[in-house]
Amino acid sequence: MQTHELSFAERRDWLRLYRTRTVGPVAFWGLMQRFGSARDALDALPGLIRKKDICPPSPEQVEAEMEASEQAGVRILCAVEPDYPDLLRALDPVPPLISVWGDPSLATRPCVAMVGSRNASAIGQKFAATLAGELGEAGFTIVSGLARGIDAAAHAAALETGTVGVLGGGVDHIYPRQNTELHLAMRERGLLVSESPLGYRATARDFPRRNRLISGLSLGVVVVEAAERSGTLITARYALEQNREVMAAPGSPLDPRTKGCNRLIRQGAALVETAQDVMDCLEGARRDAVPSSLFDPAGGFDAPGFDPDRQAAEMARAKDKLSRALSFTPTHRDDLIRASGVPVGLAAAALLEMELNADILVEPDGRVGRAG
Repeated sequence: MQTHELSFAERRDWLRLYRTRTVGPVAFWGLMQRFGSARDALDALPGLIRKKDICPPSPEQVEAEMEASEQAGVRILCAVEPDYPDLLRALDPVPPLISVWGDPSLATRPCVAMVGSRNASAIGQKFAATLAGELGEAGFTIVSGLARGIDAAAHAAALETGTVGVLGGGVDHIYPRQNTELHLAMRERGLLVSESPLGYRATARDFPRRNRLISGLSLGVVVVEAAERSGTLITARYALEQNREVMAAPGSPLDPRTKGCNRLIRQGAALVETAQDVMDCLEGARRDAVPSSLFDPAGGFDAPGFDPDRQAAEMARAKDKLSRALSFTPTHRDDLIRASGVPVGLAAAALLEMELNADILVEPDGRVGRAG
C-alpha cells in the first residue's frame, strides 16, 4: 500500500470504521482487504453484524471529533499517510490510526522506550532520569506511558531533548492528575500519542493497546523496576513480538519492585547500567525493526478467497469448529486456524464476522480468545 494523503471524506470513513465498537486493527484490515475501502466496508457492515446494538458512529459524530481535534491542534494520522511513524507501520497488525498532539517529528527520530514501576523507589527514578537525559543528549527520543514513577521521571528528564507520551485515553485526558504539569509541558515541547478519541477516559482494557504503541514506536524497551506481575512486562512481551530490543536494569533480589527486571535478564534481556549500554544494544536495530520493503497493512490478512454469501452453511460449520478450538487464553490466529482444521480463507472470513459480533475477543496483537 503506497502512502498518500486522505481526503476529508476518506479520513471520516476510516474514523467511522475504526470507532465501531467491535472493529479492532485485525477486523479493520480484514474489512479493508475484503471490501477495498472504508466506505464500502461501512456499507457492508449491516449485513455482517447481527447484533443491532453494534453500529458505526454517525458521520456527524465523527465530524465533531475531527473538528474538535483540529481546534485543539491535535492531528489524526491514518496508517497510509506520509507522517504516520514508520516503526508503527511495520507492526502486524498496524494500528489503523493515531491521534498526535505536539511535535510529530519526535517520533521520526530514533526512539527508546523507558517503562517501569508506578511505585518506584527514589533510586529507581533517579536512574531512569539519568538514563533518559543522557540518551536524549545522544539524539534519542524517550518514549513512555506518562504514568507515575519511572515513566514520569523519564519524560521529565527528556523534555528538553525530546519525549513522546503514549496514552490509553484520549491525548487530552490527563491521568494521573499529579502529572498535569508534565502533560501540559509535553503538549508544548514533546508529543502525545493515542489510538483513542479526544475526550476518551481510559479503562483497564485500553492499557495493553497503549503498551503495544510504546514498544512499537521504539527501537528497544528499557525496563527499570518491575514486579513479577507488573503490567510493564506486557510492554516487554510486545517488544519481543515486534522484533525490538528488550533491556533491563538489574536490582536487589530483596526488592520486589525489581524481580521482574531480574527475571527478564535471566531470560535473555540485555543488562543495562549506563546509557552507553543502551546505545551499544541498539546499534543497527533500526534496520531490523523496519523492513526494507515497507509492511503492507493488509498483507497480514492475505488469505485464499472465500465468498461467505454463497456458502452460509460452510461459514456456520467453520464458526462452530473455531469456537470449539478457542480457549480463554488468547491464541495466535495461525495456531487457532491450524488447530480447527478450517481452510485459511474460510477461517479468516469466519473470524472477521465473529469479531464484529463480539463472539470472540481479539487482543491488540491479533491473538484470539473466547469471549467471557
